[in-house]
Amino acid sequence: MSDTYTVRNKIRQVVEHPWFQPLIIGVIILNGLVIVAESYLPGNRTLLAFDTLIVWIFVAELVLKMTGLGIKGYFKDPWNHFDFTIVALSLIFYATPLVSVLRLIRVLRLIRMIPAIPALRKIIDSLVRSLPALTGILGLTTLIFSIYAIIGTTFFRGVLPDEFFGSFHMSLFTLMQVVTFESWASQVARPIIAEMPLAWVYFISFIVIGALVILNLVVAVILDYLGHENEEVHNEQMERLFKENAELKQDMADIKTILMETRDHQASDREE
Repeated sequence: MSDTYTVRNKIRQVVEHPWFQPLIIGVIILNGLVIVAESYLPGNRTLLAFDTLIVWIFVAELVLKMTGLGIKGYFKDPWNHFDFTIVALSLIFYATPLVSVLRLIRVLRLIRMIPAIPALRKIIDSLVRSLPALTGILGLTTLIFSIYAIIGTTFFRGVLPDEFFGSFHMSLFTLMQVVTFESWASQVARPIIAEMPLAWVYFISFIVIGALVILNLVVAVILDYLGHENEEVHNEQMERLFKENAELKQDMADIKTILMETRDHQASDREE
């Protein structure tokens, strides 16, 4: 039992070594370079050998982490669930004849860069926590797009070809083009304004609301949650300091009590 614990403790030290995670990041980057190289040299044996080596490195990493941290300790981190799924799929579809599926799994291995780098994890975690607030903004965005799509379909259907405002769903697609500023003036707005001069009100108001206000709302929500995470870390650190300070004060009080009792005993012994 003690030998098993010793081996597990040594493996844990390897997994938690400062150089272990940068090494895995390097392997993930190598995986990306291999994928890029395969797009130029499909079927190259050297690249396929590198890909096989990368798969087994990921498997070895998985085994080491599950051994060193324990099964419960490993799956305690939600990101490890994602890592386990990617490695498992890599093994399951390792020799699959479905080339497209295999390539998809190889690309998904690049996403492992997110849990490997703390800064990326922080951004994704903040984005996930902000989803409830973003849901409200998504509802507002859907409402605004629907209103403007109905207006565009009603008034601009005969001005431009049907591929722009010919139907509700095509109007939504055109508004997406406008809100991303993709040739919106020359291809959409100016031809309509040439026929209907007051149409500038429609486009300017939509851009102000859709592109400026809503986009800034999304950014503000995400930044707010990023700030909340920093505040939570600060509060945790302060709570830990307060707790350590309280424990230190208690230890000092205990030491003072012991010293006073010792002095009283010495004084009583002298009197006797």
